[in-house]
Amino acid sequence: MKIRNLLCAALAFGLAGCATATRGTNETVMVYASPEGAQIATSIGLTCNTSPCSLQVSRKQEFSVTVSKDGYKTQTIHVGTKVAPGGVAGMAGNVLIGGVIGVGVDSVSGATLDHYPNPVLVELIPDNPSNPKTPKGDLSEIKEQLAAKQRAQEEAAMRKTGGV
Repeated sequence: MKIRNLLCAALAFGLAGCATATRGTNETVMVYASPEGAQIATSIGLTCNTSPCSLQVSRKQEFSVTVSKDGYKTQTIHVGTKVAPGGVAGMAGNVLIGGVIGVGVDSVSGATLDHYPNPVLVELIPDNPSNPKTPKGDLSEIKEQLAAKQRAQEEAAMRKTGGV
């Protein structure tokens, strides 16, 4: 009887926090800034001197990204959080299996959340647009790559569900 109770308790704890276990409590937020050499700083103390910049951030933490460079207007972007489809699936797993503890763990840990925008794209604007030494930031190549990746993911999802 004791072994059965132990197994049940272990199973309950193993299932507690499905999204926490499958998605984790941190997320990588990518920051792309142009032109090269822009300084990237966050309101939570993380910084980068190059782009792209990869930031490991708690899923439940909202913050701001500030990008600056001499000769350019400084830009600040707010990075918020929202409930992610994967987070909803993890939470649903808790509800279906009866993991009330898991629902609480996932809610407190932020495992059901994703940051947005992610990636953060910042094209700096020159203080003096007529100065050839300070061209406008241009991330068009990165935007094309991200759009192609998004299309490929959507097509793969459609093939998986039989839509294509």
